[in-house]
Amino acid sequence: MARLRWLRRQALGMNRRNITFLVPYNPRPLFALVDQKEITKRTLVAAGIPVPETYAELSMLWDVRGLARILEGRSEFVIKPARGSGGGGVQVIAGRRGADFVKASGALISAAELEGHCSDILAGAFSMSQRADTALVEYRVKADAVLGAISYRGVPDVRILVFRGVPVQAMIRLPTRASDGRANLHMGGMAVGVDLATGVTTHGSLGRQPCAEHPDLSCPVVGVAIPGWETILDIAARCYDVVPLGYLGVDVVLDADLGPLVLELNARPGLTIQLANQRGLRPTLETIAGIDTGDLSVAERVRIGTDLAAH
Repeated sequence: MARLRWLRRQALGMNRRNITFLVPYNPRPLFALVDQKEITKRTLVAAGIPVPETYAELSMLWDVRGLARILEGRSEFVIKPARGSGGGGVQVIAGRRGADFVKASGALISAAELEGHCSDILAGAFSMSQRADTALVEYRVKADAVLGAISYRGVPDVRILVFRGVPVQAMIRLPTRASDGRANLHMGGMAVGVDLATGVTTHGSLGRQPCAEHPDLSCPVVGVAIPGWETILDIAARCYDVVPLGYLGVDVVLDADLGPLVLELNARPGLTIQLANQRGLRPTLETIAGIDTGDLSVAERVRIGTDLAAH
């Protein structure tokens, strides 16, 4: 009973997330901005926040016919739906083999299959609303040496939960064989909590089970210091100034050449981050709800988040 009472005080459930934090702090008009990745990227670029380069936006079937020309000379890229969610519809291409392309998982896919995949995206097969969508062809991020060493054939990302401009919790999402080289938990990726104050990984979680080693690489995922952690927190807090959603998930990737890049923003970030950190969100969110963050600088908001995490 004591454990259940503790969980009730600490853990944030889906209903309380929606009623207490998501609905009151996330204006509905901003959902469309975040849900359409191409618009999100333009908004972030205009504010000077680094994002992966977009090579092309395919919004009509006629555009798909020009895919071969767009990909000419490119052996690495990503194709994904602009309105997708949960990692569905993302194709990560890591190279070429003859006339075919090599996915991050090592599997082959033909040019015709890529065109068919883009057509499916346009038809809304991966869209959250099942409506017509846009296919984005983007720069493929190259994992930095530190996080790449604990990732299976893909690029891990860092999810930072930001509440009212204050970073609250963070985790890294590691690609696995099951996730086909994608850093998505719904596809079988691995979640690893991060100490917000230090940037060092703390707890691993695969599905809902604790796991201290990568399931495919058998290497430890705990005790890893994430490079450029202060910069990552700064970028996450700045995203709130650009897209003022009070309850916001910021996904950042570490590129080997370009450093931290914002992959996307999420207006409905999930709660698995609590499992990865072995720590409930509710007390921290309630504390920040009572703080006037409106006039605070990015550095001051980051300091609030790291101080709360440390204590």
